[in-house]
Amino acid sequence: MSDQTDNPIRDAVAGAISEHEVILFMKGTPEAPGCGFSARTAGALQALDAPFAAVDVLPDPRIRQELSAISQWPTIPQLFVKGELIGGADIVGEMFESGELAELLGADQPTEPTADTAEVMPTSPPGMQIENRLG
Repeated sequence: MSDQTDNPIRDAVAGAISEHEVILFMKGTPEAPGCGFSARTAGALQALDAPFAAVDVLPDPRIRQELSAISQWPTIPQLFVKGELIGGADIVGEMFESGELAELLGADQPTEPTADTAEVMPTSPPGMQIENRLG
């Protein structure tokens, strides 16, 4: 008897990673992201006009579970290029800002921030909001 069991979800995730040069596993879709991290990551790819496939992990929690088992990366979104995990929102954002993402994807880096890229990749994080509940 084989030690391997059939796992169609894992097989589908692995197949999607190998079949698409650029694939983003995210919450929601590029047109309707389910969280800010997914929105920023998809927005970086869109700002570079880079073609990519996207998979919404929200409809079935097993997708996220199997994806994390394959990638050994616990958070969503996850960007893969040529079968290799690039990273999540923070890494993709840093790569976008430095021009490294454009280089990796063979895309032109926008020379000036547009309304889309400024909103997608803010230059500085918002300040922490602290509410004073003392007296």
